[in-house]
Amino acid sequence: MREKIKKSGAERRRTPWQVKLSMAVMGLGQLCYGQIVKGLLFLLTFAGTLFYFITRGFRDFVGFFTLGTTEENLWMGIPGDNSLTMLILGLFSIFILILFLVLHIANIKDAVYTARQKEKGIPAHTFRQSLQTAADAKFHTTALTIPVVGVAIFSILPIVFMILIAFTDLGGDVVYPKLAHWSLSPWKKILSLGKIGSTFLKILQWNVVWAVTSTLLNFILGLGMALLLSKRNVRGSKFWRAFPILAYAIPGFISMVGFKFMFSQSGPINYYMDRAGLMRIFFLTNDASAKWWARGIGLFVNAWITTPSIMLMTTGILSNINTDLYEAASLDGATPFQQFKKITLPFVVFSTTPVLITQFVGNFNNFGIFFFLRNGVISNYGNYFLASDTDLLINWLYKLSVDNNYYSIGAAISLIIFLITAAVSLTVYVRSAAYKQEDTYQ
Repeated sequence: MREKIKKSGAERRRTPWQVKLSMAVMGLGQLCYGQIVKGLLFLLTFAGTLFYFITRGFRDFVGFFTLGTTEENLWMGIPGDNSLTMLILGLFSIFILILFLVLHIANIKDAVYTARQKEKGIPAHTFRQSLQTAADAKFHTTALTIPVVGVAIFSILPIVFMILIAFTDLGGDVVYPKLAHWSLSPWKKILSLGKIGSTFLKILQWNVVWAVTSTLLNFILGLGMALLLSKRNVRGSKFWRAFPILAYAIPGFISMVGFKFMFSQSGPINYYMDRAGLMRIFFLTNDASAKWWARGIGLFVNAWITTPSIMLMTTGILSNINTDLYEAASLDGATPFQQFKKITLPFVVFSTTPVLITQFVGNFNNFGIFFFLRNGVISNYGNYFLASDTDLLINWLYKLSVDNNYYSIGAAISLIIFLITAAVSLTVYVRSAAYKQEDTYQ
């Protein structure tokens, strides 16, 4: 009796031959179950993918790992391989392969589902019923399919491509028609004690100082202006608030170009200094004496552009603080500074922590400030490699990759920028009151 039960159980668990057909070739199981339209769609997908890999995909897939085997020789008439193109096409072939595997698994699951329905005596779904299920019970999957594929093609693939370039020797002397190779040479150059490594350390130190200083400066100035203009004894606060808003409304690059002209060698500031009998100051040149002048001007210009937005945001936050807290603190004998320290500042910091993190990341990657102020300046001192003493990592990345074709080093620097900003953002947010004490300020 037990043997009969075990035998019948084994027969139930036996995989139907229609499912095995779907495992071998997409869509055959559905065709055998009478699901013609669905089976043909799966079969056409299988045939199209197979045709792609036979005609080109397999070659691109192999080229992803080799990055080319034949170097172009114009004298001999030998067409060569382009390593950059082979990397892109190879990455695309891997994406097609992953998409095919996902569809193949979906095809097998669909065949298994139909087989179980048949065992229960339920007829296989028609194509119309399958569409109704996709639009109803599985609507979340259907609605997300196109966006996920779009994000994978237009967002994930370029990011992965950039990361992969950081592990090749592409760039510098290794550009088409020369073949590139998988290599850790860009990381060795960045982390070594050579000219590139020393330049990276100098720019990284300045980049951190810049990001922290500009974020704190903008926050302090914005909060200070909001506190000042929110006082009842300040007359015409709306009128005075309009000036920072105008500065914020003007496009940033116009302000940067205007300040570059003001502080240039023949600009109005040097003109009036000369008329006053003072020596001209070359604020934005590549001279060593201009280093901190240019950095200070960058902080000032960034504050001029960013502070109004902080002021507007903190003004709204201050208006939401319960005034009873200040009255209770005054009755307890708290000074205005103590009220600011214990009530105003914690509430504002709690509300603005995500924005401050965004400001820090934006300042860390602030390409525009020093690009417009000192575009084309290369420091002739301090052992800088294709950089100036005010360049941030993002500016140096631009000069290396766009102006001088050091693609692999630029990709490695962009990956380092991402790791630094991601680590700092997550660490600060997780340790902030906005994350730990959310219920306290609600």
